[in-house]
Amino acid sequence: MILRRLRGVLAAALIGLGVLFALAFEARYWRWRDCFNELGRCYDPVSQDVYLEQAGMVWGGLAGISLLAGIGLVMSLRRK
Repeated sequence: MILRRLRGVLAAALIGLGVLFALAFEARYWRWRDCFNELGRCYDPVSQDVYLEQAGMVWGGLAGISLLAGIGLVMSLRRK
């Protein structure tokens, strides 16, 4: 019973992290996907930030892994 609750908490934490990583992916890559030059950089003159194309893979990968792991735990809890 305690392990089942612990798995539920872990699943919720992973899904929450996945959502946060997805928000970071959207803010640091998806909005700027048309702006990147041949070096994989995008400069925003308003905020004076430089966005890197590689950040999209990192944030997107972390979001995907966290969400899949959390959903997998939820599905395993539902089967038992």
